[in-house]
Amino acid sequence: MEKGKLTAIWIKRMKRGPMDEVDRADLVVGSGINGNMNQGGRRQVTILEKEQWDALMNQFGSSLSPSMRRANLLVTGVNLVETHGRTLKIGSCRILINGETKPCEMIEELLPGLKDAMYPEWRGGAFGEVLNNGTISVGDEVEWLS
Repeated sequence: MEKGKLTAIWIKRMKRGPMDEVDRADLVVGSGINGNMNQGGRRQVTILEKEQWDALMNQFGSSLSPSMRRANLLVTGVNLVETHGRTLKIGSCRILINGETKPCEMIEELLPGLKDAMYPEWRGGAFGEVLNNGTISVGDEVEWLS
């Protein structure tokens, strides 16, 4: 079974606002990350795969921080490609993956060409909804549930 780690957590307080890096976050069913701007719906949490981001930065010869992607969670050691409908467990919390996070114009402003490069292989990450209340912390184990 594929296991990985949660390597970073970011909370977005407002639209187009800064991404605040934190060591831990509370996840709330039906809402998402406590204190995050995006609440409710199918896109409560966004997740980025560290390996994909590193490959993109290598491709572009850039060192942009993964926080610039504006995802909430950075994971390593788990593949997010084509995972719609699967459940990702982070620490004691479960997140139902509802789809691929499509890159937006903000990423293109940072690095021309990056938006198009993020489309194949779910390189922009995934989004999902929280299935149980709990707290996640940087360093938590990440794995797919069967």
